Amino acid sequence: MPRSISLIISFYNKIELLKLVLAALEIQTFREFEVIIADDGSKTEVAAEINRIKSTYFFQIKHVWQEDNGWQKNKILNKAVVASEGEYLIFIDGDCIPHRRFIQEHIESRAENQIVSGRRIMLTENISKTLTIKKIKEGYLEFAIGFPLFFETVFGGEKTYMENILRIRNPFLRKMFLKDRRRYLLGCNYSLWKADLMKVNGFDERFLFPGTGEDTDLEGRLSRIEVYPISKKHLVTLFHYYHVPFDTNHEPNKRLYEENNRNRITFTPFGIQKQQFKS
Repeated sequence: MPRSISLIISFYNKIELLKLVLAALEIQTFREFEVIIADDGSKTEVAAEINRIKSTYFFQIKHVWQEDNGWQKNKILNKAVVASEGEYLIFIDGDCIPHRRFIQEHIESRAENQIVSGRRIMLTENISKTLTIKKIKEGYLEFAIGFPLFFETVFGGEKTYMENILRIRNPFLRKMFLKDRRRYLLGCNYSLWKADLMKVNGFDERFLFPGTGEDTDLEGRLSRIEVYPISKKHLVTLFHYYHVPFDTNHEPNKRLYEENNRNRITFTPFGIQKQQFKS
């Protein structure tokens, strides 16, 4: 049966971490969704493991894989979008573990001409190492992480954005004390109507490095057709598993991003439609 919601996970090789993400999806309060694993060239044995376990979850999993030819996240995301059945798309990275209300809150927050931009809580290396499937299913991230995260933030000097752990769901309180503001698109946690993404032809596949342009180019092109990212503070949160920071300062990306902005590009000729012509 077709699903109206497709959750797309960017993924590369880290299968044990993916299992933590899938465990968090098993306890979602909203349960009518499909999962698309957008796999940018994982090893053969990893792909085989995904195909082995994907039938063990209550939700449908589609594994969309491409050959490893360097960083081509935008290309595999376009393929995942084509494979998706949902009319509404949620995007996360494979090292991001969603709160149990994550999908429900994305759906409740959606609106016309809008991208829902969620927030993240950065887990420290110590906390990340303690995570297990059992702890996630028992609600550790939602109900027990506060003190250890506070301790490592205050006394360990870690940058965790732990203020996002405070969740405000009550509509009256949100209206009184919070204003949903236009803000940048957070590439590891956002959602939008598939029809809006198709209006700009998906992701520009010429971005071949992480960082500048990876998500900001999409934000810019959507904004030029008046589809804007709206930040949902203290709502729609996920937990970002620790990894060593990597270089995101790549000149080719910067030049391409500036070129698209200068030319006021909306519909990229290097996106989904090009792929369809190829097939």
